[in-house]
Amino acid sequence: MAVETELKLRIAPEQLARLKRHALLKKHQIARPVARCLYNIYYDTPKLDLHRAMMALRLRRVGGQWLQTLKGGGEVKAGLHSRNEWEIPVSGEALEFPLSPEWDEHLPPRLRKKLRPVFVTDFSRTTRLLDWQGARIEVCMDQGEIRSEQRSLPICELELELKSGEPRSLFELALAILDVVPCELEVVNKAEYGFRLLEGRADSPVKGGAPDLAGTQTLPGILQQLIWSCLLHLQANLRGAMSSDDPEYLHQMRVALRRLRVALRMTARFRADEQLDALGEEIATFGVALGHIRDWDVFIAGVLQPMRERTPGDAGLQALLAASEQCREVCLQALRGEAQARELQRLILRFALWMNGPYWTNGESAPQPRDFAARLLSKLSRRFARSAVHVEAPEDGQLHALRICAKKLRYGAEFFAALYGKQKTKSFLSALSEVQDVLGRINDVEVAQRLLDELATHPELSGHPAAVTLARTWIVRGQSRDLAVLRKAVRRFGEQGEFWKV
Repeated sequence: MAVETELKLRIAPEQLARLKRHALLKKHQIARPVARCLYNIYYDTPKLDLHRAMMALRLRRVGGQWLQTLKGGGEVKAGLHSRNEWEIPVSGEALEFPLSPEWDEHLPPRLRKKLRPVFVTDFSRTTRLLDWQGARIEVCMDQGEIRSEQRSLPICELELELKSGEPRSLFELALAILDVVPCELEVVNKAEYGFRLLEGRADSPVKGGAPDLAGTQTLPGILQQLIWSCLLHLQANLRGAMSSDDPEYLHQMRVALRRLRVALRMTARFRADEQLDALGEEIATFGVALGHIRDWDVFIAGVLQPMRERTPGDAGLQALLAASEQCREVCLQALRGEAQARELQRLILRFALWMNGPYWTNGESAPQPRDFAARLLSKLSRRFARSAVHVEAPEDGQLHALRICAKKLRYGAEFFAALYGKQKTKSFLSALSEVQDVLGRINDVEVAQRLLDELATHPELSGHPAAVTLARTWIVRGQSRDLAVLRKAVRRFGEQGEFWKV
């Protein structure tokens, strides 16, 4: 068995052609580029048992030679794919199964008789072997397509495969490539795209979740898993946010950034680090940009569109909606510009470098995970309790402070819940989530008021003051009710036991 470690980058065809001509790769290559055509047939059962088990079986034709490969397990970290791989030569275009315990374990005989071709990948590959700062990296430039019986999907990507050296070298090379041409980290491999194509699955927003911490014994290992999971959540929604009209992609990216900031603050409590602080500041800045767009999304969908449905012929509301959509579009285009998109890719790559750097190999002893979690959650819980006393008669800024405390406590509790078990944490998280939901609605009202102040100064709305007044009336209609609901939710949450002390 071999372990394949590679970084995948999506790139436009014209940028791939430009990279081929650039001196960057030529300067570091230690052999002439090799071009070949790769034809791959992927197999699975009618019920896709292999895919559900996170395995992939293929036959690959390279020239006149056929290779049979089984891949499985592994993980994806910021575009870095690590998978176990078993490969054998076969005599032709037919599966063969060696007498091997590994093949029997991962592909038992009961499944073999059910296997059938499900899709193919057919692409040209130009390969260069590079000596990159002491590491040997194979750079593969792939162009072609994935085909099932009814559908096809183009392929255009770079694969940077580590032949020797440290994984961080792949990220360093990717940063150098990003300085030459725009590209983006790819978290989905060709096989997964093939199964999506086979099933006719369209891309959709991806919700995040705390990783399974089973088997992770050390605090540094747990913190790494939490950060990687946040980065994966971010990346899983990034392409949709940059191209789709579905606002949920942006919302999920914003949630990912919030969770990431909490994870980074927790990590800073474990061990201070200047680079960690700098990355956290960049994440915060990017979160602000996403927040502006999200504010307009909530205002448009939660206030203006329902108002227009109630009074569809109102010219003032039409003007208010048009101005709001224009403001949102300005913010969105700033996010989707090539410069901003490249900076975001650089930020993720720098994160990956830091995650593979000396911070995590420092020989200092670390506290036990449960001890660290208990101290952290106790501190967050005390802060929440101090802020919660103001819900009976809140003054300016106090509910906002409570919302921040609730967010940090909830994400922290979700992160460490796996150390205590779902049953112990379920009631706590459910009650805290209820508090957070009500605080979110109250915050939406405050944001909507601020946006209306901004819109009221627009020249195109000078003739429609009644529409702005009507919108103000609309957004505060449930404010007193929400405050009453919040007080009850806070009291219910106060009845919950602190699961980390049980």
